[in-house]
Amino acid sequence: MKDLTKIEEILLLAIWKLRDEAYGVKIRKHVSEGIGRDFTYGNLYSALHQLTVKKYVSKKTGDSPPERRGRPKIHYAVTPVGLRALKAAREMHDKLWSGIPPYAFDRRK
Repeated sequence: MKDLTKIEEILLLAIWKLRDEAYGVKIRKHVSEGIGRDFTYGNLYSALHQLTVKKYVSKKTGDSPPERRGRPKIHYAVTPVGLRALKAAREMHDKLWSGIPPYAFDRRK
């Protein structure tokens, strides 16, 4: 299993947190709020495609209610492989940050 890119990790976490609400608009909003800047749909769907190819996420087409008048929502879910990749990323971060106090980068200290 390869290391996750930062955006792959962010998207997997967003999908995992959103659970049944993990579809394009919600994922984009969650990520944009989390990173503090706009995350474009082009970047989102490109990264989601890569996560699907890598089998880190699965996608399922939802119903298209008449009031929606468009394409149906595509819901995403983190797969067991994706969960293992997230766990490995978390363990790596924990090892790398081990021993560094939270205030280490505080310029006042």
